[in-house]
Amino acid sequence: MKVLKFGGTSVGSAQNIVKTIDIINNSKDKQVVVVSALGGITNKLVNAIRSALNKDNQFKKIVTEIHKIHLETIQKLNLNNSELTIFLDKKVNEIETLLDGIYLLGELPKKTEDIILSAGELISSQIIYEKLKELGSDVSYKDSRELIKTDSNFGAANVNFELSNYLIQYFFERCQSKIIILPGFISQDANENTTTLGRGGSDYSAAIIAAALKAEQLEIWTDVSGMYTCNPKIVQNASPIAHISYKEAMELSHFGAKVLYAPTIQPVMHQEIPMYIKNTFEPKADGTLINNEISKSNQIITGISHIENIALITLEGAGLVGISGSAKRLFTALAKENLNIIFITQASSEHSICVGLMEQDAIIAKQVINAEFSNEIKLSKVKPISIEANLSVIAVVGENMKRHQGISGKIFSTLGNNNVNIRAITQGSSERNISVVIENKDASKALNCLHEHFFEEQIKEINLFVLGAGNVGSKLLEQIHKQNDYLKKNLKMSLRVIGLSNTKNMHFDYNGIALDNWDTTLSNGIPSNQDDFIDHALKLNLRNSVLLDNTASGEVAKLYSKSLSNNIAVVTCNKIACSSKLSNYKELKELSKKYNAPFLFETNVGAGLPIIDTLKNIVASGDTVHKIQAVLSGSLNFIFNNYDGNTSFASVVEQAKIEGYTEPDPKIDLSGVDVMRKIVILIRESGYAVEIDDIQNVSFLPQSCIATESVDDFFEALKKEESHFSQLLQQAKLQNSRLKYVAEFENGKAKVGLQFIPENHPFYHLEGKDNIVLFYTQRYNEQPLLIKGAGAGAEVTASGLFADIIRVANAF
Repeated sequence: MKVLKFGGTSVGSAQNIVKTIDIINNSKDKQVVVVSALGGITNKLVNAIRSALNKDNQFKKIVTEIHKIHLETIQKLNLNNSELTIFLDKKVNEIETLLDGIYLLGELPKKTEDIILSAGELISSQIIYEKLKELGSDVSYKDSRELIKTDSNFGAANVNFELSNYLIQYFFERCQSKIIILPGFISQDANENTTTLGRGGSDYSAAIIAAALKAEQLEIWTDVSGMYTCNPKIVQNASPIAHISYKEAMELSHFGAKVLYAPTIQPVMHQEIPMYIKNTFEPKADGTLINNEISKSNQIITGISHIENIALITLEGAGLVGISGSAKRLFTALAKENLNIIFITQASSEHSICVGLMEQDAIIAKQVINAEFSNEIKLSKVKPISIEANLSVIAVVGENMKRHQGISGKIFSTLGNNNVNIRAITQGSSERNISVVIENKDASKALNCLHEHFFEEQIKEINLFVLGAGNVGSKLLEQIHKQNDYLKKNLKMSLRVIGLSNTKNMHFDYNGIALDNWDTTLSNGIPSNQDDFIDHALKLNLRNSVLLDNTASGEVAKLYSKSLSNNIAVVTCNKIACSSKLSNYKELKELSKKYNAPFLFETNVGAGLPIIDTLKNIVASGDTVHKIQAVLSGSLNFIFNNYDGNTSFASVVEQAKIEGYTEPDPKIDLSGVDVMRKIVILIRESGYAVEIDDIQNVSFLPQSCIATESVDDFFEALKKEESHFSQLLQQAKLQNSRLKYVAEFENGKAKVGLQFIPENHPFYHLEGKDNIVLFYTQRYNEQPLLIKGAGAGAEVTASGLFADIIRVANAF
C-alpha cells in the first residue's frame, strides 16, 4: 500500500485536479490519498477570519469568492452532482455563520478557528472523490477526523498515536477499495471537536497514516521536483536533491524548507518508510528520496534553508553564572505560552542565554520571561529581556559535514567576504547543522553566496551596476557580451549587468540585462537619478556586486564611499575621486580595506596600460619611487603628433574629440587638468602625500581659451589663437624637437606642461595616442622602468575596465 498526499497547487484548479487524478489512476497499487485544500483557499479563510475579527465586512466578499472558486472547479470538472453542490453550499453557509459570530462578538475562539480552517480540505477531498467515482474508479471516502485523534490544543493539536494507530489500522483492514480519499490537516479531539495539525498539516496527516499502516512508501506530491539545495525562488541555480536522509530533511524543513512540513518526518522515520517528494506537473521527474541512509555522494553539504522575520531574545546577567535551573525556567516559561523556539545558544560563561522565535511571538516571550525572572531583575542580577528583530536564520545542513574539517570556517569566511554580519551561531554535537543568524536584508545574498560556494561549479556570478553608457560604456558592454561564454568556460565566472544608467534613463533587471539590445532596454527605462541608482543597488543587496563608473562626473564619484561601505566594489575610469582631496582618497582606500570591497582605478592613468598595477607591485615589493617622467595624455599626444601646420590646431582637437580621445570637454585635456589628476594619482600610489594644488601647471593655452565657459566657445577661441599654436610648432621644428605634454615628479615636487623633446629622448618617438611612463626607483635607478602603449580611446579604456572587473572577480 502507498500513501499519496497532494498539496494545494496540485489541486489548485480543475486542470490540476485532472493531472492529480491521472497520477492516482495510473498506479496499480492500493492507495491512500490525502489532499490539501485548493490552492490559496486556506489563506483566504485566514483573511476572512481577520476581517471579521477587525469588524470589516470584507469577509463576506471573501466567503463569496471561496464559494465561487469551488463551484467553478466543480463545473469545469463536469461534475453534475447535486449532492456535491449542496455539500459545498452547506459548508460555505457554516463558514459564514461562524464569521458573522466573530464579527458581532469581536472574539475568536480557537475551536471556532479550526472549524473554519478545516472547510478547505473537506470540500476539496469531496470534489476529488466525486470525480474519481464518476470516472469509475474503485474509490472510497473517509473523514480523517474519524481516524486521527488529538488533544484539544486547537491550531496545532498533539496526536494521540496509540488511539489513532488503532483506528487507522482497524478501518483499513476492512476497507477493500483500491483508492481511499481523505482530507488532510484535520483531526478530532476526545469531545469530537474539530482540531487541526498546524499549517502544512496535510503532510503530517499522510505521514501518520503511512506510519500506522507501515505503508510501502509515502509520496508527497507538490509543484516542485523534490527538495532543493536551496529555495529556488531566491537562488536561481538551486537544484533538486536526489537523496537525503530523514534527519537532514528534518533539519532543512525545520529551518524553512517549505516543500515539507517538519513534523511529517518523525512518524515515517520510526517505521523506516521511504518518502518521495514528487512533482505533480512533472510526474516522471525523479524527485527526492528521503530514507534512513546517508547519501554516498561526495557532496559535503546537502542543502541550505532559512527562516526570515525571527527575533533574538537575550537573557543575560551575572546572576545566571553557576546557578542551576535558569535555562529550565526560561524554557518552561515559553512552553506555558506554547511559543515555539527555533534557535538556542548559550555563552560558555553561562552569562547569557539567547533564543530565536518568530517575530510575532517576541513581545509575549519578553513579558513571560521578565515575569519569571522579575526578582532577579529587581536585584540587578539579570538584565531585562532585550529583543533584536528583523533577523533571519540560515541553516547549512549535511550529514557529511562531520567528516570534513573547516566547513564552519568556509561558511563564516564566505559570509564575511560578502559583508554579511553574523549575530549568533549554533552547531549541534551531531555536526549535521550549522546555523547562523543574520539581518533579514542580507538573507538573499547569504543564501546565494553560500550556495555558490558549496554547490555550484565554481562559476562565480559578478553583478555589475554600470553608470555611463557613452563611448567607453558602450564598448565595455560590447566586450562583456562577446566574452561572457569565454569567461564561464575558462575563468569560471559570469558577468551580469543588473543595473545600467546614462544621463537620461536607468534600468534594473535582477536576472541580468540582455546585452544584445541593452540600448533599447535603457531607452525604455525610468528617469535617471544617481542617488536612486546606488540606493537600488544597495536594496538588491546581491553578492559579488560591482559599481562600474564610466563617467567623468564628480557627482558619480561621490557615490563611491556609500558603495564601498556597503561591500559593493568600485571599478572606475573616472579620475575625479582619486585626484580629489587627499583625505577623500585615503578614506576610499580605508573603506575598501574595512569592508573588503575592492576599489580599482587602473584606467585612471594610461587607459588599458598596466601602469598603476605595476606601480603597486613596485611599492609592495619594498622598492621606492623617487622620480617619475611621463606623457600621460593620449589625447594631447594625438593632437601634437597630428598638428603639422597644414590643418588648424582647432580641427585636430575636434578630430581627437570625435574619435573619443579627449574628455567630453576637451579643455580639461588641453588645460592640463587631466594630466595633473593623473600625476597626482601616480604620486599618491607611490606613497607620497600630495594635493592637486601642489602641482605646478605650465599651461600652453592662451588666457582667452582658458576663460571660455562652454565647449563651443572653447573651439572658437582655439581658432582665433591659431597663430599662437603655429608659433609653438615652428619653435619646436627650429630646435629639431617635438611637442610633448609632460608630467614630472622629483624631489617631492611635480609639474605638468608642454616641452620641446629632443630627438635622443625616449618621448621623441612616441606616436599616435600612446602614453609613456618612466619610473626611476631605488632598484631602477640608472635605467628606468618604462611602460608604453596606447593611452586613450574607448576600446582600450573599456578593456582596462574589463581587466579590473576580472581582478575584482578574482578577489571575491
